Amino acid sequence: MKTITEIIAPLPGIFYKKPSPESDDFKKEGDEVKVGDTLFLIEVMKTFNSIESEIAGKLVKYTVENEEPVNVGQVIAIIESES
Repeated sequence: MKTITEIIAPLPGIFYKKPSPESDDFKKEGDEVKVGDTLFLIEVMKTFNSIESEIAGKLVKYTVENEEPVNVGQVIAIIESES
């Protein structure tokens, strides 16, 4: 059975799905994700906070565009896993 998990923003800030403008995304939709993989960054007052996956599975989608502001509790990504 497949389980859908929403990855929630733990703090408000600016969402980044890549470490720098020239870099590839940490993960792309459809990529496999392992526990501890960096999914995205949230910038708060010039500090970049790395958000890592707490589950293994497949990244179904990001619900936010790169460099958009996010709020605490907002769904940022969806991961599908086997349960």
